[in-house]
Amino acid sequence: MDATWAQLLLGLLTVASVFLAAAAGIAVLAWTPLDKPPVKAPRFGGRAVGMRLRAWLRRRVVATRDRLQAVRLPAPVARWVALVVRHPARLVVVGFAAAVILGTGLLLLPMATESGRSADLVTALFTATSAVCVTGLVIEDTGSFWSGFGEVVILGLIQIGGFGIMTLASLLGLLMARRLRLRLQLGTQTETKSMGVGDVRRVVLGVLRISVLVEAVVALILAWRFADGYGEPWARAAYLGLFHAVSAFNNAGFGLYPDSLMRFVGDPLICLPIMAAIVVGGLGFPVLFELRRALRTPRKWSLHTKITVAMSVILLGGGWLLITAAEWTNGGTLGRLSFGEKLLAGATAAVMPRTAGFNSVDLAQMRDVTLLINDVLMFIGGGSGGTAGGIKVTTFALLGFVILAEIRGEPSVHALGRRLPSGIQRQALTIALLSVGLVTTATLALLALTPFTLNQVLFEVTSAFATVGMTTGITAHVGTAGHVILIALMFIGRLGPITAAAALALRQRTRRYELPEERTIVG
Repeated sequence: MDATWAQLLLGLLTVASVFLAAAAGIAVLAWTPLDKPPVKAPRFGGRAVGMRLRAWLRRRVVATRDRLQAVRLPAPVARWVALVVRHPARLVVVGFAAAVILGTGLLLLPMATESGRSADLVTALFTATSAVCVTGLVIEDTGSFWSGFGEVVILGLIQIGGFGIMTLASLLGLLMARRLRLRLQLGTQTETKSMGVGDVRRVVLGVLRISVLVEAVVALILAWRFADGYGEPWARAAYLGLFHAVSAFNNAGFGLYPDSLMRFVGDPLICLPIMAAIVVGGLGFPVLFELRRALRTPRKWSLHTKITVAMSVILLGGGWLLITAAEWTNGGTLGRLSFGEKLLAGATAAVMPRTAGFNSVDLAQMRDVTLLINDVLMFIGGGSGGTAGGIKVTTFALLGFVILAEIRGEPSVHALGRRLPSGIQRQALTIALLSVGLVTTATLALLALTPFTLNQVLFEVTSAFATVGMTTGITAHVGTAGHVILIALMFIGRLGPITAAAALALRQRTRRYELPEERTIVG
C-alpha cells in the first residue's frame, strides 16, 4: 500500500470515528435509552451476534450517560445545555457547529495538506464549513492543496453534512435501541423537514437507503468512464468516481480537478450521471419517498410533491433555454463548442445553480445577463428536506400563489385544488424576506471590503447563501473579513433562515391575548 492509499484509509477511519463519537454525543444528549432489560438473544446464528452487539452498544451508551449525569456542571453551563436540549432548532445548530469545529481540527493537522504544513485557521474553517454545509466554495484547490487524508476528511464532512447530524444521531439510536425518544425525533424533524414526528423513523432509514443507492450507482458509472475513457488506473478511477458521486448527490460541488468539470464539457458519460445525482438529491427526501411509492399515479401526489416536481421541471427547462441562448455565441463559454456540446453544456449550466457547485464552462467568462439568471436560480434553489439550498422551490411557488390570490382579490390562497394555511404563507414570506436581507447586507459588506464589481460580489454571496459553490474566481481574494462573511452565509444557508433565527431566539412566548385591530395603507 503506497502512501496515498494509506492516507486515504487513515482519513476514512479518522472521520468515521470522530463523527461516530459526535453522533453518539448528540444521541446521548437528546435521547435516553430504554431502561428495561434487553430481550435475551439466541445463542447461535448471525441474528444473535447482531443482537449481542446492539446490547453491548446499549450498555456502553447507558454507562456513558450515567457518567455524564454524575458530572456536576457549573450552573451557567448547565443552563446552556438545558436550553439547547429543549429546543430542536438549537440542537440542530449545535450539531452542525460541532461538525464544523471537528472538521476544522482535522484539516489543521499537518498530514491534511500535500506540503505537510498545517493549513491556516481561516482556510481550514472555511473548507470545513463549506463541506459540512455542502456548498463547494474553496480558498485552496481541493485536489492539489489537500493530501489524501485531507480529501477523505472533506468527503466525510460532505456526507455527514448532506446526511445530517441529527439524522445520523437518530440512525445511531435506531441501531442501538430500535426506537427514538421524542426529543431526538423533534430535532430530526426540524433538520429533515419531515411532515410529522411519526415519519422520522421512516425518513431516517429512507435517507440512508437512497443515499447509498444513488451514490453507488453514479460512482460505478463515473469510475468506469474515468478508467475506460481517460486511462485512469482502476483504483484511482474508483476513488474519483466515489468522490464526485458523493459530492454531486449531496449538492456539494467539491471536485478533485482544478477546473471542476470543464475538461469534460462535451462528455455526456461524465456530465449526465453527475447531473442526475444533483437533480435527485435536490428534489428532497420527502419527495423521493413519495415518488418511489406513487411514481405512476401523479394524482395521488401530495401538494408538496406536485409543486416541487413542477417547479423543478420549469426551472430546469427555463434555465436551460435562457442560459444556452444567452451564451450561444460567447466564445469564452459555449461559442467554441459543437451543436451537441452546446446543448449538453447549457443543460449542465442550468442544473448546477440548483446548489450543486460544479461548472463545465468558465463562469468568469459568462455574460452579465447569464450571471443574473444564475443568481435567480441559485436564490430559489431546490426542494425542501434534501441536500439543496436556497429559499426552496416550494417557498418561491407559494409566494406566487399568494400574489395571484391577492391580484384576483380572493379571500384565501388556493394552490392546485388545495387551500394554503395562513401559517405557511407567513413562513414563506419570512424566509424570502430574511434571505433577501441577508444577501443584500452581505453584498453591501463585500462591496465595501473588496475591489470587485457588483455582478461578481452578488454572484459570490448568493452562491454562498444558497450553498451552491459556484464562483467567478474571487473566493480566495475577498480577504479574511470576506471569508468570515461567507462562512456565516454558508452556515445560515444550510440550516435555513428560520431555523437559525429560532435557534438564536432568547425565548419563545405564547401570546395570551390579541390587541385591537387597525388597518394601514399598503402600496
